[in-house]
Amino acid sequence: MVKSYQKQWVGVFGDPVDDNPTVVMEQAAFDHAGIPMEYLTIQVKKGGLKAAMEGMRAMNFTGINITMPHKGEVLQYLDEISENARTMGAVNTVYWKDGKLAGENTDGKGFLKSLQDADVELKGKHAFILGAGGAARAIAVEMAGAGVSVIRIANRNEANGQALVKIINEKTSAEAVFVPWSGSISVPGDTDILVNATPVGFTDESRPDINYDSLREGMEVCDVIPNKAWTPFLQEAKERGLHTFNGLQMLINQGAVAYELWTGKPAPVEVMRRAMEEEYGVKLP
Repeated sequence: MVKSYQKQWVGVFGDPVDDNPTVVMEQAAFDHAGIPMEYLTIQVKKGGLKAAMEGMRAMNFTGINITMPHKGEVLQYLDEISENARTMGAVNTVYWKDGKLAGENTDGKGFLKSLQDADVELKGKHAFILGAGGAARAIAVEMAGAGVSVIRIANRNEANGQALVKIINEKTSAEAVFVPWSGSISVPGDTDILVNATPVGFTDESRPDINYDSLREGMEVCDVIPNKAWTPFLQEAKERGLHTFNGLQMLINQGAVAYELWTGKPAPVEVMRRAMEEEYGVKLP
């Protein structure tokens, strides 16, 4: 029997990608399962996505993750898109389905799984989301589907913020409201779930410009930044005694969905979790 040396390729397209830790957990999962799959972290600058997607097809990649700034643009290069991803206007996971290149969005699914694992009640709750990009869209649509009744969107670019509000109001049962973000803003007093869905804190130690004295007892505070266990935003919330969820938890959950789409097998979630804990020297819930 001739031994095969061919590997399957998956990875991530984005810019920046230097600090994207997805490779750590996905590669650990593939190696644990004995799957000959390699996860590549690939910088694709703005304007280069079309060529990258053509290259992915030509080289027969098994799949690819999509991150900033390509989650919206990638839709035009796919054969099939899930209903939720189309509603969001953003895809972060590409895979083959019945010979077609399909797109799914696991951002919101990973976010919801983190809250559900902690028994956070979502029905009838009020959410306040900072940002209106791909991650914000995914989280807003998934939260609306899970029964969150009011979703406020704060964004500095009003057109983008209003566009997300329109999506929620027209395509889900939740009520969405746009909140202009100019200077420091306060978190509404009836907020149950606060989400930083901006990239603030990804490449430095900055934090979103909000009035942190407006955070109230009982609020669930979440950050989607995937390369740090404790961003300055979450550290502030933690010091105020609030329950927090970090982007690493969400990343593991969404990575498990991607793994299953690529391999057709259940994800070894605990293996992925341990890999991330070792990488960052933290103990995750």
